[in-house]
Amino acid sequence: MLKSRPIIAFVATIDPQRAKAFYAGTLGLRVVSEDAFAIALDAGGTMLRVMTVQALQPAAYTALGWIVPDIRKAVRELSGRHVRFQRYEGIRQDEADI
Repeated sequence: MLKSRPIIAFVATIDPQRAKAFYAGTLGLRVVSEDAFAIALDAGGTMLRVMTVQALQPAAYTALGWIVPDIRKAVRELSGRHVRFQRYEGIRQDEADI
């Protein structure tokens, strides 16, 4: 039943205005709707709902990822927008954190 239905991605925030600035402003996602519960954005045809929560426990794993045609170009562009990339112990990464 669900195999042909679109999926919705969910992430949480305690600061919806900061989240909106990041997802819409920095990443360039289009805001579809916004209310007291969540900001809905269009992420390449997938709905991303950034839910407002009272307390946040940051995930210790990747929560969102995008498939891009040129990872190095994407990292350069996002770094130019002040997106910080993480280094993870035990994972080989190059100087660009890829």
